[in-house]
Amino acid sequence: MRTPRFQEQRQRALAPVAGKVLEIGFGTGLNLPHYPSTVTWLTAIEPGHLLDKRVADRSANLAMPVEILRYRAEALPWEDQRFDYAVSTWTLCTIGDPLRALREVRRVLKPDGKFVFLEHGRSDDPKIAKWQTILNPFQRIFACGCNLNRRIDRLVEESGFTVERLDRFVMDGLPRPGADMYRGVASPKPGSSRHPDR
Repeated sequence: MRTPRFQEQRQRALAPVAGKVLEIGFGTGLNLPHYPSTVTWLTAIEPGHLLDKRVADRSANLAMPVEILRYRAEALPWEDQRFDYAVSTWTLCTIGDPLRALREVRRVLKPDGKFVFLEHGRSDDPKIAKWQTILNPFQRIFACGCNLNRRIDRLVEESGFTVERLDRFVMDGLPRPGADMYRGVASPKPGSSRHPDR
């Protein structure tokens, strides 16, 4: 995930981000160098144990304040309509209940906010999709719960977003079952429930 081709995709996905930003699935902070100067505050959540020194090194020279909190995306602690943007990069594949997580993300976004995502998921090629389904149980065991075959665009739409832009592409240099990418921007649907799971 640190190779130049991944870094290029991160930079492209994060280019429009601005204001107060929520990042779900922060990991070790690989997105940090790619946030534009338009970001005024970054709140990042990560339920796993972080490599503190690596995160500190990556955060050291940033102009924006960064707070990193140990929360799960399925239960965000903030009030409604707090953030201007939310970001997910290669995270939705491992969340146990991605629909609930995305509904929470939608809840804490402002009505004119945006959800920016960069994920791998189910292929449009039926042969590849079949192999993804076959391999998925093994992938989940050996790759920390990662799922190969989630339809990211459908998850985003079903959770109360409208996908405004979606780029589908196959990323070179990766094993084919994990190379189908979804890069996009979505906005909360008008009138969607603020508390869909409460």
